[in-house]
Amino acid sequence: MADDDAERAGAVARVLAADPGLSVLRLKPDESLADAVAALAPDVVLVDMARPDRDALDGIRQVAALDQRPVVLFVDQDDPAFMEEAILAGVSSYNAIGTPPPDVKPILRAAVALFRRHQRARDDLRQAETRLHERAVIDRAKAILIKQRRLSEPDAYKWLRRTAMTRGRRIVDVAGELVKTMEGNAG
Repeated sequence: MADDDAERAGAVARVLAADPGLSVLRLKPDESLADAVAALAPDVVLVDMARPDRDALDGIRQVAALDQRPVVLFVDQDDPAFMEEAILAGVSSYNAIGTPPPDVKPILRAAVALFRRHQRARDDLRQAETRLHERAVIDRAKAILIKQRRLSEPDAYKWLRRTAMTRGRRIVDVAGELVKTMEGNAG
C-alpha cells in the first residue's frame, strides 16, 4: 500500500488487517512504488492519493510495465480526466472515497477479478495472434510447395505434416524453415 497520508493509510490498513486472510505491506518513505512492488511481490497494489498527481502515475506505469498485477487507486476527489489517465497507466480500479475510508475489501476483490478477466482476454488475444501468424507461415510454405513441386494444397499440407513428424518438430517450425530457405534463396 502506498499512501503519503499516514493517518488515512493507517485507517485503510486497519480495515484490511481485520481480515486474517490479508497481509498489508506498506511502502517505505522515499521508496519508489516499482521498487517496493518488485521487492514485496504483492497480490494487489493499493495506491491512495489525497490529490491526484500525474507524476505519481509514472510509478503506476512502471509497475504495470514491469509486473502484471492489479493496481487499485483511491483518490479523495473524482477527476474524470485523471481517471482516464490512471486507467491508461495500468490502474485496474479507480475509486473516489472520502475519510474515513469504507471497507475496501470488496473494492480490492472486484479489482482483482476485473484484472484477471482482462489478463485472460489479453492472453487469449496473444494466443489468437500467435495461431494466426502460424497459419500464415504454414500457408506461405504450402504456396511455395504448390508452386515449386506442383503439389495440390492438401498434398502440400501432407508433405509439411509428414516432414514435421519425421523430424519430431511442429508443422509451423518446418514451414518456417522452408519459407526462410526458399525466400532467402529467392533474394
